[in-house]
Amino acid sequence: MPNVSDVFSASWRAALIGAVVAAIATLPGLGTGTLWDNSETAYGEVAREILIYHDPIVLHLNGAPWFVQPPLYFWMAALFAKLFGVSEFALRLPSALATIAMGGAVGYVVARTTSSRAALLASIVLSTSLMQAILGRLAIMDALLDLAVATAILSWFGALRNGSALWWYVGWIALAFGILAKGPVAPVIAFLVVGLWAWWELRAGARVVFPPFLEWIAGLALVAVIVAPWAIALYRAAGPAAFGELLGHYTVGRYLGTIENQSGPIYYYIPVVILGTFPWFAFLVPAVVDGFRLARDRTEGSLARLCLVWAIAPFVFFSLAQTKLPNYIALELAALAILVATWLDDVVRRDDRRVALAWTAVVPLTIAGLAFAIWLFSHDNKLSGDLQAIRGALAISGWAIFIGSALCFALVLRKDSAWLGPFALGVTSIVTFSLMVIVIEPLAEPFKPVPRLAASIESQRRPGDVVAIQGVSGGNALVFYTQPPVARLDADLTTTEARNEMRHTVCDAPRAFVVTSRKNVASDPTYGRERRTVAVSGNDALLLYDGPPCIKTD
Repeated sequence: MPNVSDVFSASWRAALIGAVVAAIATLPGLGTGTLWDNSETAYGEVAREILIYHDPIVLHLNGAPWFVQPPLYFWMAALFAKLFGVSEFALRLPSALATIAMGGAVGYVVARTTSSRAALLASIVLSTSLMQAILGRLAIMDALLDLAVATAILSWFGALRNGSALWWYVGWIALAFGILAKGPVAPVIAFLVVGLWAWWELRAGARVVFPPFLEWIAGLALVAVIVAPWAIALYRAAGPAAFGELLGHYTVGRYLGTIENQSGPIYYYIPVVILGTFPWFAFLVPAVVDGFRLARDRTEGSLARLCLVWAIAPFVFFSLAQTKLPNYIALELAALAILVATWLDDVVRRDDRRVALAWTAVVPLTIAGLAFAIWLFSHDNKLSGDLQAIRGALAISGWAIFIGSALCFALVLRKDSAWLGPFALGVTSIVTFSLMVIVIEPLAEPFKPVPRLAASIESQRRPGDVVAIQGVSGGNALVFYTQPPVARLDADLTTTEARNEMRHTVCDAPRAFVVTSRKNVASDPTYGRERRTVAVSGNDALLLYDGPPCIKTD
């Protein structure tokens, strides 16, 4: 039986390999392509305005105070932008580093709990799942939240099994950074998962070592020490209204109501799981079934019980929320990856290749599931523009994964090479995602017209010029790729307020750049000024109002 030092060394080795796998899957082409509107450009701009206004406490968007999200991502992105320049790479680097750390954390825990092969498989499955690969390449805070929640869950899993005070406190520290990443959702999910798992453990007759009262107090104190300085500084700078907006409207309000038209049916996250775990979804079905089998074992089923609760509880929690976004469910990707990895490892260990062969043959069917998920997203959600841009890339990915699944099947056929099958599929996925980003991502740029129009503005801009966007999407991108403030005008000029705002924008500055729909060019008033089309990109046009002052009446 291996001694403690051997297990410890194997665990850290698995963590290092897991982090390397995640890095290989995430870093290539990280800065390729302009930011995607709406979230990437908004969050990237908030980070940039920390550098513009030199204020890391009261965040700003388009020059106005912004109290939508906590600050952790924006602090990190602003730091990297300061070090490497304001760029897509710098703004996406926090997500990439969080994804790499997640691969290492999962590898470490699985190696300590099961085997080194299962640990490596878990890191590969997690890092090559489509949603994880995407979140690691976006300038948003979700990867940081996922890392914090996963670290808290896994740390408390270890602490409650063996009474380790160290891991108990690591969990609380992770929870504090989760709050700084995305607010109360971090403790809600962590306590929900760990609490249900501990209850199941006790029902199964397993040992749960609850920390003494003082360690609970010390854990809460750690959270307060980490979170309170920011909270106090924000309260002093912006008052209670900032927390009313952050916690009331954008946290509780997001769950109980629909924010920014981001709604969805109760089955919303079914296609999300199909799409998000691609190409491993076919293996998820037998892995979950086997997980419930293992969960009946009092001593050996602890990890299975944790992963099942971790997979089911957030799924139900977010399905009941009124506001829905695909990335919410990424909080459970680590659990799904561990279930798949431990099942695959068990199949190879028991040489039960018939089951693996059967489910490997099902992988091509998940390509059809991918197509179904894309169609369902296009039909039910507000993502059709972005999906149009990546549809061809996903089709190429599907064919590549088909080849990988065939190679996996061929390797599993032979006893001496069966263990290589899942790794072949993982390598194929890494290569495919890297090619998508490096080769195919630039092809999506025509679907993002605003950055090109913004570049035209910046090349011609003079002091005193104003910039506006009228009735088309891409306002956040226009702010990010020019300079704040950018005026947002209504395309419908039937109201007095809209007409006055349009007139004020066009008339009160020496020149006005306005991004609008091409169909509005002929109908919008000029107020007596000269107007010309400076550039056209897709369905959008860039107009320049110049020349004589405005006439007094419309």
